[in-house]
Amino acid sequence: MSESQKPRRRGFMLGAAAAGAAAAAVVTLPQVQGTVAATSEKAPPAPENGGGYRVSEHVKRYYKSTLI
Repeated sequence: MSESQKPRRRGFMLGAAAAGAAAAAVVTLPQVQGTVAATSEKAPPAPENGGGYRVSEHVKRYYKSTLI
């Protein structure tokens, strides 16, 4: 193997890694942004007297997941 092939191979591997990371970011980012926007719209108003605990669907699902 000649010395001129090593930099080309390294460049190819670095380019492939960068392209893979960019593709993963493009696939993941729209899902993350959509999730944040959907959850922020449904937020109930803060209680006036404190005590912000509420038994919501999320809490009910969690309790069901802890049953033995």
